[in-house]
Amino acid sequence: MSRLPPPSTRSRSPMKPSSGPSKPRQGATTPIRNSTPVRTRTKSAAGRSTPQKPVEKEEPPAVPAMSIKEQIALKRAEAKKAMAARSGGGGLDDMSSLEDAIPGAPAAPPEEDILGRWSVRETIERARSTGSLNLSSRSLQCIPPELYEIHLGITPDPLKSVPSPTPLPPSEPSAAQRRGKKDNPAWFEAQDLQTLKAFSNEILEIQHEISLFGSLKVIDLHNNKLSSLPHSFGDLANLTSLDLSHNALTSLPTNLFTFPELTYLDVSHNLLTSLPFNEPFASGRKFETSGSGFFTPSVNRANSPLPRLATLYVSHNKLSADAIDLVLPSSLVRVDLSSNPLGLNALPLIKKLGSFPALKELRFEKADIGDEAFPKDLTPTTPFLKLRILDLGETRASPEGVQAALQGLGREVDFQPTTEEPPEGVLQVTVGKKVYKEPWEIEAERKAKARAARLVHEEGINWGSRSGTGSGGKTGAAPAEKEPWEIEAEQGMLTEGAKRRLRAQAANAAATGTGSQNSSSSSKPTQKAEVTKEAWEIEAEQGLLTEGGRRRARAQAAAAAAASSSNSTSSVAKKAPGGLGLGEPSSPTSPPAQSPSSTFSLSNPQYYNQSTQTLTLPSSTPPSKVHSRAFSMAPKVSSISPSGSTSDLAVPVPSAPFAEIAAESFSANLRVLILSNRRKDRSLTLPASFGSALLPNLEELDLEGCNFPDMVSVCRIDPAAGDNDGLSPTRTTEPLIPLIANLFPRLLSLNLSYNMFSSSQLTTENLSALVLAAPHKKGLKRLGLRGNKFSELDGFIGLSEMFKGNREIPGWKLDELDLRDNEVPRLPAEMGLLPLEVFLVDGNPFRVPPRRIWEREGTKGLLSWLRSRIE
Repeated sequence: MSRLPPPSTRSRSPMKPSSGPSKPRQGATTPIRNSTPVRTRTKSAAGRSTPQKPVEKEEPPAVPAMSIKEQIALKRAEAKKAMAARSGGGGLDDMSSLEDAIPGAPAAPPEEDILGRWSVRETIERARSTGSLNLSSRSLQCIPPELYEIHLGITPDPLKSVPSPTPLPPSEPSAAQRRGKKDNPAWFEAQDLQTLKAFSNEILEIQHEISLFGSLKVIDLHNNKLSSLPHSFGDLANLTSLDLSHNALTSLPTNLFTFPELTYLDVSHNLLTSLPFNEPFASGRKFETSGSGFFTPSVNRANSPLPRLATLYVSHNKLSADAIDLVLPSSLVRVDLSSNPLGLNALPLIKKLGSFPALKELRFEKADIGDEAFPKDLTPTTPFLKLRILDLGETRASPEGVQAALQGLGREVDFQPTTEEPPEGVLQVTVGKKVYKEPWEIEAERKAKARAARLVHEEGINWGSRSGTGSGGKTGAAPAEKEPWEIEAEQGMLTEGAKRRLRAQAANAAATGTGSQNSSSSSKPTQKAEVTKEAWEIEAEQGLLTEGGRRRARAQAAAAAAASSSNSTSSVAKKAPGGLGLGEPSSPTSPPAQSPSSTFSLSNPQYYNQSTQTLTLPSSTPPSKVHSRAFSMAPKVSSISPSGSTSDLAVPVPSAPFAEIAAESFSANLRVLILSNRRKDRSLTLPASFGSALLPNLEELDLEGCNFPDMVSVCRIDPAAGDNDGLSPTRTTEPLIPLIANLFPRLLSLNLSYNMFSSSQLTTENLSALVLAAPHKKGLKRLGLRGNKFSELDGFIGLSEMFKGNREIPGWKLDELDLRDNEVPRLPAEMGLLPLEVFLVDGNPFRVPPRRIWEREGTKGLLSWLRSRIE
């Protein structure tokens, strides 16, 4: 607690605010004693006063005595209330806030000077109003003594390493001071210092008077030159976050391990040789609150080592496993012991850490640790209940030894680390040289291996085994077993073109071998096997890569359909494969003729990108009626497509044709679906029946600019049924947001910008089903709601209730939320609890918080401002 000037000796007891002019003031300087008779005199007719009988006056109930701290807090509240009442009176006579209306008047100071535009003295002075001080990157050799003088009114003792620090120059007077107004806060407005950031300086030593700032909760001194800390540093028992990394510390104060509220401790990149967690408690002593006086800071001690510590970073030190006390905090969630000489006796430490119920991340990268720390009987005594990341990269541990030690864990163990956090129930282990892969790379490798194995099995292209069996039937030695990808590499099958050539070569070799065995039929010519071609190759041969070629193909298809319906004969047989009428004779090696429905499908490369597994459908806006020039070979559009809403026959008319997409062969692997600006027919199509997920691997869905309302029309059809089966599809009206949450469980990104959704869709139930992860859901990471009609955000307030007193929500993955260009009149303060990386709110009509909050400090500053307004 910061020191304050001693109160005046005139007020020995607290004064309660008066409720009226006639009410007597309680707690007066001269109290009334118990059972004291009060004599009153009355005047008689002669003018003399006549004594009356003594009257016993009842004493009011005894008021409990208040400490000096409570008296000062009460006076602060009274002074603030009086100032608020005076400034809020209004009227022409109220001139208290007139200065705020003067152009150029300085705005309220922000919480801290992130850009470093203020001088050191001015930064220290402003911290009296905010309680937060940022002195980072100022080339300071010590904490300025002016901090103690301005905030505590004391002069600290000189330091040995910095005996005479350079005094700070006086700060320049502000605009308010030039107008004769005091810029410093009054004594009742001053805030106790709670945050001290002095990282990236050249600080060599800390004054022992630092313990007088007993209200400090956050201290960040990383990247300095500290070699030790004063013993009084252990009296800052209210700390919750302490960063001392990248210094030269050889030890820590013993009392530091008695902090009851510390949750984050980073002492990495130092010279520590031991971590004596249990040293303050070795004698069995139980600590009690000390410092009951006003001028003595109150120090609360824990009775066990750091009972709330969740994050411990001690990498890049000189710690051995024997020097780490095994009486560790059981609340640990993340532990980093990388680049430490742990030695051969690390097994007890591993067993102790593995027994903690909340531990999720354990890192030993480049540490001196090997297979002796992971015996085969490790899991029965070390359950690793919630461990999700075990990093043993570039250590002496071997993949075989670690895998044998974890085989009885009862959970899936993945030895292929990715850049993303592993899913629930999976332990991601890194052993050996660390090579991170994206999830799509691992999936691509898995599919390539499966495809190669299938080709080898179906077509018999195994040249190693084929070389051992000749035409004479002699068998050689059995070839060595190889992975499918090794066989592909040796055979040159890593590209699609090479695979086609090898398939044709294998088929021709099989045909030639058959002919040589049957000598009687050797005179008959053998036909070469047909080479399978890709869809884009067929389209290139048929001239379908241009818009003109596609129009001619549609015209020919319409003409062929009209001719077949009227039973008229035409020269269809003279046409080239595909029905383009180019006059080329068909050849045995040409592909069979394909119908327009198969040529114009959603798997066409102009819509579906196989490499990125992305399907992009064109916008379904009506065609322009400015000019309607028709080509001579093309019939009217209405004769081909009655709706005429798209430029291609294969593209369905509804805005979201999920049923047609799910019927395609690529639907099981589809990851990105873009349906933006499709607002001709604002409806959805769904299969009449489907499993738990419609598109099981869809991760990104873009429905921007479709003008969807809250309730959309849903048509449920049966793709297997024909057009003339006599069954009409079922049509219903359903809310879109909960429908999307049920259809796509692996969705990571959802863009619903520029639609017509209202606040009735943003309920806590809908948002929970859409955003939060579940056993069969990944959880949303990005949500775009720009340009809708949202006026209330009550659903997000319900979500923020989960983060009150708990920042670790396993099902929360959302890190980007876009609410721009809506109709939000008020931004709820509870939204500051949401752990977002990107929060966009431009274009809404609210005025509080002001625009400068997020323009100057971004998302982090906006969320911090909102959290500070929570009552």
